[in-house]
Amino acid sequence: MAIAKAAGDAIMQVYSTDFDVVKKDDNSPLTQADLAAHHVIVASLSKLTPHIPILTEESEAIDYEIRSKWQQYWLIDPLDGTREFVKRNGEFTVNIALIDGKKPVLGVVYAPVTELLYFASQSYGAYKHAKSNNPEKIQTRLLNIKIPIIAGSRSHSNEKMQIFMRNLENATGEKPELIRLGSSLKICLVAEGLADVYPRLGPTSEWDTAAAHCILLEAGGDIVDEAGASLSYNSKSSLLNPSFFASGSMHNWATYL
Repeated sequence: MAIAKAAGDAIMQVYSTDFDVVKKDDNSPLTQADLAAHHVIVASLSKLTPHIPILTEESEAIDYEIRSKWQQYWLIDPLDGTREFVKRNGEFTVNIALIDGKKPVLGVVYAPVTELLYFASQSYGAYKHAKSNNPEKIQTRLLNIKIPIIAGSRSHSNEKMQIFMRNLENATGEKPELIRLGSSLKICLVAEGLADVYPRLGPTSEWDTAAAHCILLEAGGDIVDEAGASLSYNSKSSLLNPSFFASGSMHNWATYL
C-alpha cells in the first residue's frame, strides 16, 4: 500500500504539469507519469522482495520460456487508465498484484486523485480505505436480475457491449443502469457491491485485471471468461485476457451476448 501511494505521488507530480503524450506500438497512450510510477514500484519491490520477479506494463517483454518457470511474481500496471489521466478526470489507478500459481493472492488498487485505496490478500478479505475513514471490509451484493447495475468502460465501448445491454434489457424488461468509469475501479465497484457485473468484451492485458481480481475474489466474486472459467495469469505466451465478466454472482452473463 505504501508503494502504491508513493507511485501515486509520482503520478500526481506529472498530473499537475503540461505533460507530453506519446503513442506505444499498440496505439495506447504513454506519459511520463506511467514511467515515473513504474520506476518507483520496481525500485521499491526490488528492495522489499529481491527474490520475486517483477512484470509491469512498462517493462521489457519477458519471454514466456522464462516467465513460465515463475511460481510467484509481481504483476503491475503503474498507471491503469492512462486515457483517463490524459483527460484529467481522475479515474486512473496504480495496480499492484502478487501472483502465486497463476492466481492473484494479493492486490492493491490506488486512485491517486481521490486517495481511495482498495486492498486484499488471500484468506484475509477485501477492504476499501477512503482517505478520512478507517478501512472497511467490502463484499459483493446479491443479484436482483430484474434491476441489474452494470459497470462499463469510460473510454472503451463496442458493438458487443451494446448487444449485451440490449439483450439484458429484453430479458429483464427494464433498461439496466450503466455506470461508466475508468480503469480497474470498475472491478472494485463490483467488489464493494455497487454494481453487479463489469462485462469487458474487448482486449485487456493481465496487469489491467490482476490486482482488482484479487480484491473481487476476496469480496466474494470472480472474473470469468465467456465459458465461465476464472481468469488465470501467466498461463500462455500472450499477456492478453479474453473477454470477461467481473461479477459478484455466479450468474451466466454470457447468455446475453
